[in-house]
Amino acid sequence: MDKAGFQGIILAAGEGKRMFSKNPKVLHKLCGITMIEHIMNTAKLAGAKELIVVVGHKGEEVERRLKDVKVSYQKEQLGTGHALMQALKYIKDNTVFVLCGDTPLLEAQTLRNMFEYHRTNNNHATVLTANLKDPYNYGRIIRNKQGQVLEIVEERDADTNQKEITEINSGIYLFEGSFLKTFLNKLDNDNDQGEYYLTDIIKIYKENHLKIGAFLIENSDEVMGVNNRLQLNVAESLMRKRINEGHMLKGVTIVDPLNTYIDLTVKLEKDTTILPGCIITGNTFVDEDAVIGPNSQIEGSHIGKGAVVKNSVVIDSFVGDGASIGPFSNLRPGNVIGKSAKIGDFVEMKNSTFGDHSKASHLTYIGDGDVGKNVNIGCGVVFVNYDGKEKHRTIVEDNCFIGCNVNLISPVTIGKNSYIAAGTTVTKDVPEANLAVGRAKQENKEGWVKRKGLLK
Repeated sequence: MDKAGFQGIILAAGEGKRMFSKNPKVLHKLCGITMIEHIMNTAKLAGAKELIVVVGHKGEEVERRLKDVKVSYQKEQLGTGHALMQALKYIKDNTVFVLCGDTPLLEAQTLRNMFEYHRTNNNHATVLTANLKDPYNYGRIIRNKQGQVLEIVEERDADTNQKEITEINSGIYLFEGSFLKTFLNKLDNDNDQGEYYLTDIIKIYKENHLKIGAFLIENSDEVMGVNNRLQLNVAESLMRKRINEGHMLKGVTIVDPLNTYIDLTVKLEKDTTILPGCIITGNTFVDEDAVIGPNSQIEGSHIGKGAVVKNSVVIDSFVGDGASIGPFSNLRPGNVIGKSAKIGDFVEMKNSTFGDHSKASHLTYIGDGDVGKNVNIGCGVVFVNYDGKEKHRTIVEDNCFIGCNVNLISPVTIGKNSYIAAGTTVTKDVPEANLAVGRAKQENKEGWVKRKGLLK
């Protein structure tokens, strides 16, 4: 690819009525990223030096999601040719890729290969095509005996013989900008729909003796358009398969790829193991030798080297090397778990730090807490962080032992090397190396059961 690269123009103005959604079609997500972001990322990876996005339906909402692009508005939905006309002011004399905002499976290498084909053959325009078993409703590629492209015929205009053609127009094109600017305005809307079709420009190019090529791809899935929820699901399944296979080829063990859901934004290091039923999303990073699952949800989190997360939820948290999470833990946002720490079954945490080698083995709530190193949190401990109006923090310093069924009423600090007796409610600070006991003295009522007539 030449150093100048190319411009990318993404047509994303369609309303997407068949999605039956209040949201613009191109903002629907698959594998964690909106369709428009998928195609933008693909264009950039392929070498686009500049991106222009043509928006229409709820365009302001789409524009708010775009970064580092130029935006044009198609106020009236008058066809693909009309949409491209709205970007005319931005078109330069270099090579221009015209892309569709609803083809999220398109790969960067395909665009690179198409670009090279276009340049090598000195084409003025190149159409990306694919062979489909069922080409219904797609424009057909009409070639002469020498294989040169003559025109694109839409389904409604095709005769019986043309409808037998399986090579279809993907809606993705390469143009030389200088010629595109000259001939784009020659499109007309003299058709039943009263729209300006970009496909008609191929015929105009041919009439002006310009060279047109067709780049046929092997994998037709790449040009699959998404127009409804069923197609969105199919596209996501194909992308998920691509993502999982990519991780496995780089040294990740995924035990059941068909039952594992990993976003495109997730990074997994080699020798990570993902067990069945896991959902890993957002900007999650999983380090070497970690084991995730089964049936765990990880979102926007860092999972350290050799850590284990079993049947748990971890959201926007940091889990240190060698730590153990679960089963059935719930890490809400804002936690930092230290090295070799243990967060056991039915433990809930939020907005807390938990030091190296500390453990909360079961049935505990730690909210807005700062727990030091080598701390033991017993069963049934509650960090009572909310007074009805504000949240307060609880500090448990290094080497403390917190007994079972303890309530820590924040704000409170437990000093280093201190012990809290089981059943205690702590309402004031505990100095270093103290034992705190805050419970009623036990009293045994001799003969009480017999007197009450309850003896069996």
